Amino acid sequence: MRYLFAAAAIVAAILLCVESAAAADMLQPPPEPAAPIIANDWKFQATFYGWATAIDGKVGVRGLPPASVDVKFSDILKNLDGGVMGSFYATNGKWMVLTDLIAAKLSDRVNVGPFGGSVKFEQTQVIASGIVGYALPLDIQNLQLSATAGVRYNYLRANFEINPALFPRTFSREGTKSWADPIVGLSAHYDINDRWFVNALADVGGFGVGSKLTAQGFLAVGYQWTKTISTSIGYRAIYTDYKSGGFVYKTTQHGVFSSISFSF
Repeated sequence: MRYLFAAAAIVAAILLCVESAAAADMLQPPPEPAAPIIANDWKFQATFYGWATAIDGKVGVRGLPPASVDVKFSDILKNLDGGVMGSFYATNGKWMVLTDLIAAKLSDRVNVGPFGGSVKFEQTQVIASGIVGYALPLDIQNLQLSATAGVRYNYLRANFEINPALFPRTFSREGTKSWADPIVGLSAHYDINDRWFVNALADVGGFGVGSKLTAQGFLAVGYQWTKTISTSIGYRAIYTDYKSGGFVYKTTQHGVFSSISFSF
C-alpha cells in the first residue's frame, strides 16, 4: 500500500508539471510571422547594333517640290558623319518593356552643271521608340508572344544648299520637324534550343496623330554564346508617311541588322 501511494504521488507531480508548462505556453505571445521573401524575376538586356540602312521614297522641304530618294547603304556609309544605335529590354516573363534609339547625321555635296555648280545636302535624324507588352496566354513551348503598345518619336532636319556657278549667291532651304506616333503590334521570342533563338517585332501606327501611317517589321536569328552574351543578325524595315506645312517625308528605311547583347 505504501508503494501505491508513492506511485500515485509521482504521477500527480508529473501531471502538475505538464499542466504548468501548458499554462505557461498559453501565456506566451504567438511567434511573429517570418518576413516574406520577395523574388526579383526581372531580367534585363542592353543591345548595341548596326543597321545597314537604305532609303527609298520621297523627301520635300518647304519651297521645294518633293524629290525622289533612292539611297543605297554604300552611299549612306560613305556620307555618314556619325551615329548611335542601341536598345534596352526588360521582362519578368509576363510584362516586357523595350526602348530603342537610332540617331544619325548624313551629308553630301554633288557637283552639277557644266560650269561647276554644287548642291549640298545635310540630314539629321532621330528615331526613338518605347513600348510595353504583355505575354499572350499561348500554350506553345519555347514561344513568348506579347501584344505591345507604345510611341515612336521622329526628329528630322534637312538642309539643301545650292551654289550656282554663274551666280554670286547661295540658295538654301532648311526644314525641321518632330512628331510622335502611337503604335500597336506584336513582339515574339522563340528558343530553337538552348543556344539558337529567333526574335521578331511588328507594329503599325500614326493614324493621323503624327504621321499618316508608320509601320515596322523586324526579324532576326541569334546565338547565345554565354549566359550573358548573345549576337544576332536579321532584317529591319521602317515605313513613314508624314506631311506637314510643305514638309514631306514618305520613305521606307530598310536593311540588314546585326547586334551584340549583354544580359543581366
